[in-house]
Amino acid sequence: WYSLATSARESGDFDGALEALRKAEQRNFSPVRIAIERARVDVQRGDRDAAVAKLRQLFDNGFPAVNVYTGDTVLGALAGHEGFDALVEEMTAAAYPCANQESFRAFDFWIGEWEVHIADGSPAGHNRIEAAERGCVLIENWTSATGGTGMSINYLDKATDEWVQVWNAEGGSQINIRGGMTEDGMLLEGQIHYVTSGTTAPFRGLWTPLPDGRVRQFFETSNDAGKTWVPWFEGFYTRVETSSQNQ
Repeated sequence: WYSLATSARESGDFDGALEALRKAEQRNFSPVRIAIERARVDVQRGDRDAAVAKLRQLFDNGFPAVNVYTGDTVLGALAGHEGFDALVEEMTAAAYPCANQESFRAFDFWIGEWEVHIADGSPAGHNRIEAAERGCVLIENWTSATGGTGMSINYLDKATDEWVQVWNAEGGSQINIRGGMTEDGMLLEGQIHYVTSGTTAPFRGLWTPLPDGRVRQFFETSNDAGKTWVPWFEGFYTRVETSSQNQ
């Protein structure tokens, strides 16, 4: 009956389509698919308000898949309708919370392509930090001046509202730190583990956006269980100018 309904709609027999949908509904066919098909009938009949009302009711009842609406060749014709556009915006925010919640933007100042130098100006390496998964994750890919590589995954753990970094390098250094924004920048604390030696030590990192547009990254470690700290790495990030920035 559902297939008959779609065929009837496509041929312009809208009353026949609705009758077939009623038959499908009586046989407990998917309520979501029936509601969407009824909205398609409304669109092709020219009743855009009724179509939007049906789609809104689906969303209010817990249907989150905004791409089903926007990717549909019939429902896509509703674009530009005030109610439909508002519904798509609301559904998009619900479907992709990381891209639409301000708390996930706290570490965005680190996103970019960077040349990294130590305090005396000597090159330390190159780093690329990219947002992924619609803003849920920052991915770091590091190459040192001597060719060594490492990468990290950075994300906001919403269960604790803490930022987390998990780092692994080709040489076997593993960092797992967490924390959040402070007056001095993003401060994350935890531990570093060296696979080659099997040793673990307290570790912390601070990322500070500087007034000139650079970012200072300062790592410290401890040899006495966190009573005192010694510098492990200090780097100053300078953003690489891309061709689009130069145009």
